[in-house]
Amino acid sequence: MAITRIGNIASTIPDDSIQNAKFSNIVNFKNIIINGDFSQAQRGTSFTGLGNGDNGTYTLDRYFFGENSSPDGECTISQDTDVPTGQGFASSLKVDITTAETALANDEMFYIAQKIEGQNLQYLKYGTSNAESLTLSFWVKSNKTGTYAVSLYNQDPATQRVAGSTYTINASNTWEKKTMTFTGDTTGAFDNDNGASLWVNTIFASGSDYNVGTPDGNWSNYASTKFASGQDVNLFDNTANNFWITGVQLEAGTASDFEFLPVDVNLRRCQRYCNIFMDYGAGATIGNRLYSSGYSAAGGFVRMSIPRMRTQPTLTYGIGGGTIDTDYGAPDIIQLYDASDNAFYIYDVIAEDEL
Repeated sequence: MAITRIGNIASTIPDDSIQNAKFSNIVNFKNIIINGDFSQAQRGTSFTGLGNGDNGTYTLDRYFFGENSSPDGECTISQDTDVPTGQGFASSLKVDITTAETALANDEMFYIAQKIEGQNLQYLKYGTSNAESLTLSFWVKSNKTGTYAVSLYNQDPATQRVAGSTYTINASNTWEKKTMTFTGDTTGAFDNDNGASLWVNTIFASGSDYNVGTPDGNWSNYASTKFASGQDVNLFDNTANNFWITGVQLEAGTASDFEFLPVDVNLRRCQRYCNIFMDYGAGATIGNRLYSSGYSAAGGFVRMSIPRMRTQPTLTYGIGGGTIDTDYGAPDIIQLYDASDNAFYIYDVIAEDEL
């Protein structure tokens, strides 16, 4: 008899009772990427005018838009309903080029990325002889065919590390699944803390300063020339160009089916880095106001518990009524007050603590 344990349930199963069983999704949280199905979009569903000075702008949850130097191209990044048929996805991230840049300077680049905390990567055993390989898989679609680059960047070691690979979009405006494997890095360990350790980068266009050599999925000492190695396509060369991606999964070992999480679980993972309140984005409407209570007789104090975040978040909000002298955020609380004890309200409140 064989004993099989899945989660907290143990059952006795005869050795010959299951044949060719597929257990590809019984490992919980195998996907290192958060919100790889792009179902969470707390900040909004459309971000226009990205480019020409918007490096580091967060869009759909956990993903930021990146650029290097001062490129002129711009795009809109949005949550879209165009998805591969029959794969279980409801959303994708869409990149729509709105201002073209036909020729990038050598030091210019466009990409999106997600940063991962080091303490979530310790099981990969990087920096040891037992380092695990990683496999990145996703679905992609674009009218712009050709070869695109992806890279993994470990910012922790004194000598930082990078590994790159490429994939080819073969057919225009057709969903295709791409898979690429990266060897385990026996040299560069990840710090065991809540800081940014691993970057997962998807490249859209790159000048020659970031695009030298042919990537092979192996790790090497970081050089900026390796960030986008192998990128042949310039997605930004025409305003007719669009790009969609969904089902992004980075996991130890070989590729498996995408890990779909319950909505509440996926949202809570995103809230470690970003929390919105009430009807965020609706302005000073009644349903989007948080009113102060009695700090003294006049009332000028707001305090509210929030889902616990990575560290102390940065608060952004609009204000009506009084003047807020101090705002404070702990990992699990926000607090604001008016030193003159004037009543006030806040709206469009967002707490952010991205990596």
